[in-house]
Amino acid sequence: MHAFKYHRPSSVSDAAALAKGDAKLLAGGQSLVQAMKLRLASPSDIIDLGTIKDLGGIKTDGKSVTVGAMARHAEVEHSADVKKTIPALAAMAGMIGDRQVRAMGTCGGSIANSDPAADYPAAVLALNATITTNKGKHEADKFFKGLYETALKDGEIITSVTFQAPKRAAYMKFKNPASRFAIVGVFVADFGGSVRVAVTGAGPCAFRQADMEKALSAKFAPESVANIKVSQSGLNTDLHASAEYRAHLVTVMAKRAVEAALK
Repeated sequence: MHAFKYHRPSSVSDAAALAKGDAKLLAGGQSLVQAMKLRLASPSDIIDLGTIKDLGGIKTDGKSVTVGAMARHAEVEHSADVKKTIPALAAMAGMIGDRQVRAMGTCGGSIANSDPAADYPAAVLALNATITTNKGKHEADKFFKGLYETALKDGEIITSVTFQAPKRAAYMKFKNPASRFAIVGVFVADFGGSVRVAVTGAGPCAFRQADMEKALSAKFAPESVANIKVSQSGLNTDLHASAEYRAHLVTVMAKRAVEAALK
């Protein structure tokens, strides 16, 4: 690990002022610290967001759930409000990593990092979330741009994420047995008349599956997606799975997610 300067700002504006050049924001540290240990990242400054109280908390109005950027996965997993309003979101948070990861990892950090195998990006797309930052708001469909790439600009910090409550929803993933990252994960959300299907783990970043959305909007049933063939073009191939296998898993996980949502 290379040397760096460590900062503990007390406000978002102070953190934004420090976020220049090669500086990096530290949320839960589950990705950044590991990259630094392997010398894959060598920031000049580390800006710890953990002391900024305004970035925490979970709120709901019955129609949506707003999660503070620094809310831990475990908080979302165990929140009575989240379980009542969007139970699929709480269940998804409970699938992330292990207890230690869920105790430290944050909602905002996961979304800002846009890891291709992360779970939260699928929830953002499927639940038509709004990402609020110190500079404005981002629509879910315009946020994820590519591998570890988002619409965030320099000095822009996520402050909260608002997820829309669906009629019913579920998230299912085929996980790596060691890391529990999604080799493929599919989040299905039925808003009563329209359905959103989001996929993570399969491509460079999370994306929506239009053919499945159309089929499920016509009839929300497992058989509606069972025979949909997903193109392997542009999907990931690595030591865990080929693009062809990932394409197959998208259909399998989508079918399971619909089945779970109907229970």
